[in-house]
Amino acid sequence: MKSIPVVIVTAALGISAYAFGQNTLGGMNHSQMGSTPAKTSAPMAGMAMGGLEKLSGKAFDRAFLSMMVPHHQAAVDMARAVLPGSRDTTVTAWATAIIKDQNREINEMNALLKTYGGQDAAMAASMMKGMAGMADMVKKAKNPDVAFVEGMIPHHASAIEMATIALQKTSNSKILPLARNIVTAQAKEMYDFRVWLMKRGM
Repeated sequence: MKSIPVVIVTAALGISAYAFGQNTLGGMNHSQMGSTPAKTSAPMAGMAMGGLEKLSGKAFDRAFLSMMVPHHQAAVDMARAVLPGSRDTTVTAWATAIIKDQNREINEMNALLKTYGGQDAAMAASMMKGMAGMADMVKKAKNPDVAFVEGMIPHHASAIEMATIALQKTSNSKILPLARNIVTAQAKEMYDFRVWLMKRGM
């Protein structure tokens, strides 16, 4: 993985710290996709962590992985939804990379979950409920490229928040670098998404 400027990671951690301080992230419904950037960030204020921050040890690791798998799957589904209607080569490249990278991490996390006796069904179900309908929003948007980029910003921010908690809590030598990689990779993508939107006056 390519290194990214420390300032980007610091900014992402700042987003996570703010969101955590506001008791964010739990019924995740990024329902403002395709709207203005100001509205795009609004769902972050209504998300709760579903008790993840209260867990520790193996219970935390299992819950974190169980939540992150469907969270990643939602990103993959959004990426697949934008590809048929995308008119921007940059967005197409981002979507293709997200499908590749997050599918790889899903496989990695599913393998790790086997060592914990499988998925925490309640945590996974809560996350899947919050992610429902996101891909359809991209498909139905007048401008799928904008809807995808705007939607991925809060989606990535919530992944960074969960991964930041994992960096503080996990003692698993495989989950720790996974969490780091989520923070660094998705922070860079958030930066790139914002630059893309700003160039379009959004």
